[in-house]
Amino acid sequence: MLRASLTVVPEGWTGSLPEWQFYASLLELGYQPNEDFTYQSPLMGGRLDKGGLIIDFLFDNPPNLAVNVQGVYYHYELGADTRARDIFARESLAGQGITLIFVDEDYLAQDPLGTTREALQFRDSSRLGRS
Repeated sequence: MLRASLTVVPEGWTGSLPEWQFYASLLELGYQPNEDFTYQSPLMGGRLDKGGLIIDFLFDNPPNLAVNVQGVYYHYELGADTRARDIFARESLAGQGITLIFVDEDYLAQDPLGTTREALQFRDSSRLGRS
């Protein structure tokens, strides 16, 4: 059973519930924001430039790791365009020496801490990672 702190987005949080679950799991594992990782990191112009990216979690520790939390509806049910953007993001970051891991919201809902640990070990168990 999930702790109550992982089932509700706290006031002031600007992201989604699954992003909060990942973030809170990082804190529980001892990771420090803006030291070990950055939340909502804009790359290549972010949302302002065509082709820019917003990476949910970009890590300094471990280095060369990025994690995007995938909402099932938006990233899988909307179709090929969204998957193509996710693949583009992965390939763009790989060109910079950064591994982009995707974490599916339904796995986070079942086991936030375990799913976060897997991602920190560069294991992508998302639907996109298995395809």
